[in-house]
Amino acid sequence: MSIPGIRLEPATLPPACEALRAEVRAFIADELAAGRFTPACDNWLGGFDPDFSRRLAARGWLGMTLPREYGGHGRTALERYVVNEELLAAGAPVAAHWVGDRQTGPSLLRYGTEEQKRYFLPKLAAAEVFFAIGMSEPGSGSDLASVRTRGERVDGGWEVTGTKLWTSNAHRADWFFVLCRTEPLGEDRHAGLSQFIVDLKSPGISIRPVPILTGAHHFNEVVMERVFVPDSRVLGQIGQGWQQVTSELAFERSGPERFMSTFPVLQEFLRVAGTDPDPHTAQAIGELAAELWSLRRMSLSVAAALQRGEAPDVAAALVKDLGTRFESEVFERVRLLVETAPSLHARRRLDQLLAQAILHSPGFTLRGGTNEILRGVVARALGLR
Repeated sequence: MSIPGIRLEPATLPPACEALRAEVRAFIADELAAGRFTPACDNWLGGFDPDFSRRLAARGWLGMTLPREYGGHGRTALERYVVNEELLAAGAPVAAHWVGDRQTGPSLLRYGTEEQKRYFLPKLAAAEVFFAIGMSEPGSGSDLASVRTRGERVDGGWEVTGTKLWTSNAHRADWFFVLCRTEPLGEDRHAGLSQFIVDLKSPGISIRPVPILTGAHHFNEVVMERVFVPDSRVLGQIGQGWQQVTSELAFERSGPERFMSTFPVLQEFLRVAGTDPDPHTAQAIGELAAELWSLRRMSLSVAAALQRGEAPDVAAALVKDLGTRFESEVFERVRLLVETAPSLHARRRLDQLLAQAILHSPGFTLRGGTNEILRGVVARALGLR
């Protein structure tokens, strides 16, 4: 499928991917049988389990697309896609490694120095270090060009001052990429931005929890007061932060996590509906399945484009916009079709999952860029604005 400004070339999974899928399913079955995790909605954000991540790493399922010389496994983006798709379908606790594996690793591989790559990438692939994202700020969420965090040149490096908001799992992560302004704001808002690799244990950093509706602590406000960052921890080129961030967002916005956060609800709904649902339920199941399959094909197309070395940022924005709306559509339709009293403490599994989905849903269309901003990205590519 191709429309002006957006390319979504069909992607086909080779036989090796299906063999890998069987391996992942067997691993998940063993994990569930051993009681090592409980499936949950949105567990790629809330399921922070370093031990689970290390068990994946031991099987070669982290850092899959990184070169072997940097501790990776030299596998394809489509193979990585299959692993993540199965983990998300199972509601597995993958939050610990998710950011590092999804975007930090590829960004370091593309923009990092040789020293940075050799230091960080093997640790990422082994689940020995975990990363967060330092992009959004108070008043500068999806409008990243308006960030006010500043980096000032000092002897041997930079001092960073500012506040980052909605920083997922910063209280548990080891490092984060920080986007900040290193030159005064001029006519070109996208110029003068840079990225730093910042140790979250650095002096001058304070991390404050921002609880979600369940009361769980995933999001944070990270305040930096003259945090020193050595020159060796500059990512890429000073002043090229905008170009780096936009390429990074293609990894962040297009994966299966953008439409599978509520997949456990759909799966449990199918079990409850049984093999002979009433006509209204059967119609809803068919419509949701068709939409899910379409989003999956789109997301696979972006993964294949990334494999080819392309930067499909507009296609990724489209997947994220449509996918996050679908995530909410799943639970909205399900709760209209079944008698339910959603509660985190309900006895019935479907009621628990619905409660998780509903309480997590305000973040679906915000994280990774609000849908309004993403529609602007797509409209601009189509020449509509």
